[in-house]
Amino acid sequence: MIREALFLNRHLALSNVVTIESIRLRSYLFNYPVSRPRRLRSNMLIRNMVAETMLRSDDFVMPLFIREDISEPEPIKSLPGQYRWPLNDKLINFVDQLVGSGIRSVILFGIPEHKDEWGSSAYEEHGVIQRAIRFLKDSFEDKLIVMADVCLCEYTDHGHCGVVKKLPNGRYIIDNDSTIELYAKTAVTYAESGVDVVAPSGMMDGQVKAIREALDRAGFNDIAIMAYSAKYASSFYGPFREAAASAPRFGDRRSYQMDPRNAHEALKEVVMDINEGADIVMVKPAMLYLDVIRLVKQNFPEIPLAAYQVSGEYAMLKAAIMNGWLDERKAILESLIAIRRAGADLIITYFAKDAVEYLSEVDRLF
Repeated sequence: MIREALFLNRHLALSNVVTIESIRLRSYLFNYPVSRPRRLRSNMLIRNMVAETMLRSDDFVMPLFIREDISEPEPIKSLPGQYRWPLNDKLINFVDQLVGSGIRSVILFGIPEHKDEWGSSAYEEHGVIQRAIRFLKDSFEDKLIVMADVCLCEYTDHGHCGVVKKLPNGRYIIDNDSTIELYAKTAVTYAESGVDVVAPSGMMDGQVKAIREALDRAGFNDIAIMAYSAKYASSFYGPFREAAASAPRFGDRRSYQMDPRNAHEALKEVVMDINEGADIVMVKPAMLYLDVIRLVKQNFPEIPLAAYQVSGEYAMLKAAIMNGWLDERKAILESLIAIRRAGADLIITYFAKDAVEYLSEVDRLF
């Protein structure tokens, strides 16, 4: 009976199927006092030996806000410990620290001096992100992966992620198809500047297809796309919108970002993005959507999955840490381990620099 139970248990585990029969067989195998789980928790060395989830510096992507009209780093009030960076040696010195600590990936968000209804600063040849990409790639070459967010919300004077169109009945909508043309145009200028990965975040239908086709036409077949595939209309983006000056002037983004009540819809979005040419897919936010991360990874294990620990999640933890309510090292690492354990291959996090510093303590802390 034990041999049969072991065989069936292994088969069911490999198939990821949970049934009444599998539960019955496992309960037969794992029974006190024969099974004592505490044996494998008895000391730090044993816990480390059997730990299922590991964090590495290569898992992290550091978000950077690049502002056009400043010469000194500017603290972001809503994101304690984070800054808007100028396009000068202050940025290079900070990124050099990141690279030296083992962080090899950054994702750039631009804050232009000029905004208009079309977000034209996003796709200017000498725009803030185009210059930042060239600046970083000239300084670090192949030592740094430079990703760039592709959206219009930081560049439009109305704060929406696309082209606003007024209908005959007086209503305003985001014109999907006009918007993705501008996303494609923006992505090509990033590629011309030397970007490694473009990351469309606007949640417009067909955005990945438009970008992939435009990149390929321009000869940039090797530029990867990290799609914000399952980006939810979350209340936890508030600090980011203050940091990037990208809050919508009217309305909200619920007509294009996903409903927080839906999980399986994320699979539809992921399938569409993969079919359109996404190389990496993403779930955003991360901590509040661990179930979605798990769902996506179980259904698409072969596709690299990123998760974004967003500004509100960072600010929430940071506030508790600053008030002494949470242990800083344990709270940061536990939050990132949870995202990794759920299935994320990459984690975009404002804690990246701190997390890498604390990685050497993981074995002692858990």
